[in-house]
Amino acid sequence: MLSARVELKRLFWWPHLAWAPPIVLTAILEIGAILVFSLVARFSKRPLRTYFVISLVVLILTFIPDAAEPIYGLVPGATWPNAIVLMIMHVVAWAITVTMLFRLAVSKPHEATAMTS
Repeated sequence: MLSARVELKRLFWWPHLAWAPPIVLTAILEIGAILVFSLVARFSKRPLRTYFVISLVVLILTFIPDAAEPIYGLVPGATWPNAIVLMIMHVVAWAITVTMLFRLAVSKPHEATAMTS
């Protein structure tokens, strides 16, 4: 039988297992994504394609810190499974955000005519 004791305070502050840092960072970065989308929509001739490319590049860049943790040992105890889980979280947040913005931003022809009548 294991005699180790779980210290909840220590578990809460472990960066990969804590709930607060991912929630706060995701919220801040989602706001940034919406602002970038609005700027691209305003100034680009092909806003959906341009935003998709920008968001894909940013998604790939977000993998760098996650991969650096197990390679360089930036966080004690960081492993590749931890990094892969974080990368999956990035992909899920990216997919939800891009899908949501595209669906909310594009008006359907029957909606546009209903608004003008």
